[in-house]
Amino acid sequence: MACRYLKRNGYKILFCNFRGRSGGEIDVVCRDNDTLVFVEVKTRGREDFGRPFEAVDREKRKRISRGALAWLRMLDNPDILFRFDVVEVIIADDGKARVELIKNAFPLSKPYLY
Repeated sequence: MACRYLKRNGYKILFCNFRGRSGGEIDVVCRDNDTLVFVEVKTRGREDFGRPFEAVDREKRKRISRGALAWLRMLDNPDILFRFDVVEVIIADDGKARVELIKNAFPLSKPYLY
């Protein structure tokens, strides 16, 4: 569902469920024009405990950042533009999904070891 949404919004999907050797993880790696985008997908059945984005805490951002750095090392291009987006999927009681994209959701977590 998240990948379909990203494609409809012009993203080109490169890889899903990437796992780096250092323990990093990325749900979706894609491209938005000339920018490499690392996307975290969060799904919730309700918003009683906050928006799905709020589950992307400091530790989760670190794991995503480690995955992004592993991907960037594979490319061997330190000048590439990249960012972190979050796709929220909220499933209503009637089963209908609402999808929201948060661009530039957070910065690369320290330390920046490329």
